[in-house]
Amino acid sequence: MSELPIPNFDQLLRMTDHRGTFEHACLDEPRPEHGYCTDDMARVLVVAAREPGASGEVNRLAGVAVRFLNDAQALGGACRNRMDAAGKWLDEPSLDDAWGRCIWGLGTAVAHSEVVWVRKSALVQFERAAQGRSKWPRAMAYAALGAVEVLTVHPDHRAARKLVTDYAVSIAKPNGDPDWPWPEPRLSYANAVLAEAIIGVGVALEAPKLWQQGLDLLAWLLDIETFNGHLSPTPVAGRGPGDPQPAFDQQPIEVAALADACARAAAVDAAAQWNDGVRNALAWFTGANDSGQLMWDPATGGGYDGLQADGINLNQGAESTLAMISTMQHGRRISLLQR
Repeated sequence: MSELPIPNFDQLLRMTDHRGTFEHACLDEPRPEHGYCTDDMARVLVVAAREPGASGEVNRLAGVAVRFLNDAQALGGACRNRMDAAGKWLDEPSLDDAWGRCIWGLGTAVAHSEVVWVRKSALVQFERAAQGRSKWPRAMAYAALGAVEVLTVHPDHRAARKLVTDYAVSIAKPNGDPDWPWPEPRLSYANAVLAEAIIGVGVALEAPKLWQQGLDLLAWLLDIETFNGHLSPTPVAGRGPGDPQPAFDQQPIEVAALADACARAAAVDAAAQWNDGVRNALAWFTGANDSGQLMWDPATGGGYDGLQADGINLNQGAESTLAMISTMQHGRRISLLQR
């Protein structure tokens, strides 16, 4: 990585209209016919809220995202996920991953947005969504991270603390298997969020054994997702004990999740491996990957949709572009800290 790439919101702005950010693109052109989703709008809110000194256009993205998430929520806090281009919801409210990511986005906005009305609106919505509990591990992990963010600025917030405490009780004890300590028989998707949530909740509850459990899991994950000195993330089909490396199709969102977790770990533990993990995630986008391919388009600011055995998916959809921006935000933070 000769020159540190900086977050570029151009493609994300191109993909966004007054209603939301279109989910899919054909190359760098949005595909309105596929509509929008809450998963992506939560991610939009995360990257827009934590962009320091954000421009008016980036702050507008945060406003669009907050309004979208408000519309996605039912009165009891459950969330819809998919909306068509005309603004019609296509599914019913649930407590699936979209609910968890919604809480994550809202909590991040409460803690980091520089726009007062975004912070206030996000807190109201957070309180509504935080009533729920999901049976899905990743949904609860994202929700817990949102609650952790709220507690950084509102340490006595009752709903956030209750959500964090409930999540802590649900965390499985270490299984004692040094070869496969992961709490699931296979790695699947957004794996690093499980370790990150344990770290974040451990810090929020001032429970060093808990955050150390998260650090241990993340260290193992970082090791298993490193191959020949570069990041080799879990592919779409997952990864189990003994699976060969490298494996494809690799998705940018996996890389971004690992960067998020390593950034959180670095705030707790001074070990060099965490900042190195962020750097390796950023390097994955700039060509240090299993195919030696650039995974973003510097001309548009878009992230490519997937790394495959025979090349790359050149479409620059919302999820991939957001993953790239998020990872670059972490890379920039590390660079600034070391000046």
